[in-house]
Amino acid sequence: MALRTRLFAALLRRTSTPVEEAVNFPLLRAERLKLQGTAIGRLVFGRTDPSAATEEITVGDSRALLHRPTDAIAPLPCVVNFHGGGWVQGNPEQSAWLASRVAVRARAVVVSPSYRLAPEDVFPAGLDDCWSSVAWIVEHAEELGIDPARIAVMGDSAGGNLAAVVALLARDAGGPPLRAQVLIYPGVEMYDRWPSEDRNAEAPVLTSRNMRAFARLYLGEQHGTEDFRASPIRAASHADLPKALIVTAGHDPLLDNGARYRDALVAAGVPVRYTEHAGAIHGFLSLPGVVPVAKDALDEIVAFLRETL
Repeated sequence: MALRTRLFAALLRRTSTPVEEAVNFPLLRAERLKLQGTAIGRLVFGRTDPSAATEEITVGDSRALLHRPTDAIAPLPCVVNFHGGGWVQGNPEQSAWLASRVAVRARAVVVSPSYRLAPEDVFPAGLDDCWSSVAWIVEHAEELGIDPARIAVMGDSAGGNLAAVVALLARDAGGPPLRAQVLIYPGVEMYDRWPSEDRNAEAPVLTSRNMRAFARLYLGEQHGTEDFRASPIRAASHADLPKALIVTAGHDPLLDNGARYRDALVAAGVPVRYTEHAGAIHGFLSLPGVVPVAKDALDEIVAFLRETL
């Protein structure tokens, strides 16, 4: 693991409260926002691509960031991007580096909606918001300048979980038709403990204790549910889902989540591209200033979306 990664992890520990110790969740979110707004934060998290036109819009009842290439001619394909943060924290701004670059390089509109967060709003509130956002975007495709027949979902960490579940819901509802799903170090299983969780129990950014705390907070009184909307790997079938790209990190307790979901999709006949970045940490695609391989992962995501959309 690179020295700059270790230094960032030390900074994060000094400036952020571990989720399992948090009692004031607005304060927990404010800590991350404060870090994002500092000079170091802007260097670490990256900046919005200057070639993208970025605007704040309202998607249904949710605030969202919309990124589009400034020189594009509508209609464009659309990628609906769900941010990470363990269903407890996070915001569309934290993935603006990735979302804006995908917009410019994949020649697409990327919409990053916010969604309700736990523990104030527990499962399935955040998921309901994400599902409603996709439906709203498709319904308003013409005014957004997008092609409703060329839609993908994308998300990292908790956002990867939400993107995977939205793909299942879209299949089961008979639409909207999704062309692709990009799942970046997704959490797909709330309870089973797989080897990477123990092997990377004290990994930077996300520890096993963090993982378990996020799941408890997200699910609230439903902790213990086997509902596939919480753990998409538990869906009765993974057949007929959109083509997938799954990106994982070697130093991540969630590594096996991505690998097991790849196996489930392949077994169901879904085309999957899978890449493990062995030296990377959880969250690396939100940390381009810390983890250089983020740019390699971005290249793969863009190539995948250009091919599928």
